[in-house]
Amino acid sequence: MATTTGFRSESKSSPSDLHATNLHSSNPRNSDELSLQKGDLLDLESVDPVLNAKMHLVNNAIDEIGFTGYQAKLFVLNGFGYAVDSQILLVQSIIATNARWEFHPSFANGLTIAVYVGMLLGAIFWGFGADIIGRKYAFNMSLFISAVFCIVAGAAPNWIALAAFVALAAFGAGGNLVLDTAVFLEYLPSRHQWLVTLMAAWWGLGQLVAGLFAWAFLPNFSCPGDPIGTAAEPGTGIPCNWSNNKGWRYVWFANGALVLAMSIARLTVIRLKETPKFLVGEGKDEEVVATLQWIATKYNRPCSLTVEDMAACGTTVTGNDRRRGSVTAHAKSRFSFGEIGMHLKGLFATRKMALSTCLIWASWLLIGLAYPLYNVFLPTYIATRGAALGGLSTSDTWRNYAISNLASIPSPILAGYMCKSRFFWGRRGTMIIGAILTMAFFFAYTQVRSNAQNLGFTCAIGFCLNIYYGTLYAYTPEVLPSAHRGTGNGVSIGLNRVMGIVSAGVAAGANTATPVPIFICAALYIVMAAIAAAFPYEPMGRRSS
Repeated sequence: MATTTGFRSESKSSPSDLHATNLHSSNPRNSDELSLQKGDLLDLESVDPVLNAKMHLVNNAIDEIGFTGYQAKLFVLNGFGYAVDSQILLVQSIIATNARWEFHPSFANGLTIAVYVGMLLGAIFWGFGADIIGRKYAFNMSLFISAVFCIVAGAAPNWIALAAFVALAAFGAGGNLVLDTAVFLEYLPSRHQWLVTLMAAWWGLGQLVAGLFAWAFLPNFSCPGDPIGTAAEPGTGIPCNWSNNKGWRYVWFANGALVLAMSIARLTVIRLKETPKFLVGEGKDEEVVATLQWIATKYNRPCSLTVEDMAACGTTVTGNDRRRGSVTAHAKSRFSFGEIGMHLKGLFATRKMALSTCLIWASWLLIGLAYPLYNVFLPTYIATRGAALGGLSTSDTWRNYAISNLASIPSPILAGYMCKSRFFWGRRGTMIIGAILTMAFFFAYTQVRSNAQNLGFTCAIGFCLNIYYGTLYAYTPEVLPSAHRGTGNGVSIGLNRVMGIVSAGVAAGANTATPVPIFICAALYIVMAAIAAAFPYEPMGRRSS
């Protein structure tokens, strides 16, 4: 049975009161400013008062240090992960048609399933790994893995090999959305937590890069079309091979080279130290203090946190068996099913936390279904309603594609300012507005009848959708407990990838000319807005745990 010893066990004060007192004794100037004006989001939900008290001290220290060049570098380097995730997803969809012309696969949607399977496994593997072995390993390794298999995918000799390499590249990239937000958030001062929402602009930048690669290579290095054709559209009769269909391979090579440069930058621009909040859960108080003092010294900032302050919070003991860190953060054995179960259980420690976790996972499940289905069904639907689309040159098609992706970059910037404003009801209100606007343009898009309208509404939907998406990406790690943040985030994004696999199966067998799926997708956005309104936590003005 877990018992608590030390300073904390003798006091009935809340963690906030306790550490306002501790900090006041060593630094009166910062006591009121740091400890009393800001509350920790999960302070009242804690089932481990010692861990909660130490986390409060760490938050105080991070706020005392403030925003430095270290966080600025993390914004860029973690943003690379956002960009790569979107690049992998879009590149496989962009090159799929040209690769099919060359390989003539029996299952045309194989690449879509491959990329989502890779993303799913990556999210789960790196997510659980982040809570078990730490954040910095995935930060240092994931982009390099993705870069290697992006480059290899460009040399794929057949469809099955291409799908395998795409899945492996996606596996490397799939952990980035799990880790990037967690690493960045766990170093951020509380008044700058809104920057996690802003980081979603990198997702749009990744989409833009993918579109630019397509525009650069596919119009000039692709075969004339499907050599075999269908009953509705005769084939060209010209075989597609490496000599006349290099464009899709160049897209992979260029993407892989860029990701490789990003992975090298992660290792050279900054030597990431393990996040203090992960180290708190590990019980490594000395490393926590050393890391924060190192940042404070490097950037000439104050930091009054000491090892004695951390020790004064107490220790957690299970009978006669001392384990690493908190008994609520880790099992006795690091690599065990018990450890995995501990992290899953920690997401449901209280009723309020359980409700929050379920609603977050439901949101990721719904957006994972609604957005891919929109891409699958809408083009065919509007074509069957007489839309005068087409007639564009290959260059103009990919130009418009790049423009529509460019429109998704500014929306996280707007969302970042909205989510820190009480006028928009913080994060929850921002997600509600984003979902409702997306739904409205979604319905309007069914009336598209020209290429100009198609481009305009595509840009509007991309802009509004990223208001919701970007905020949800930031909100998820903010409301999860630090010790289980990687697990909760990994399962969230994993559910999103599962729905991507489902959408590929639906696309293969469903009637894409009926309006029913369009209205179902629009209704899903209404449900997502309602779920956002029901979220029990609002991070605005509070500090993440």
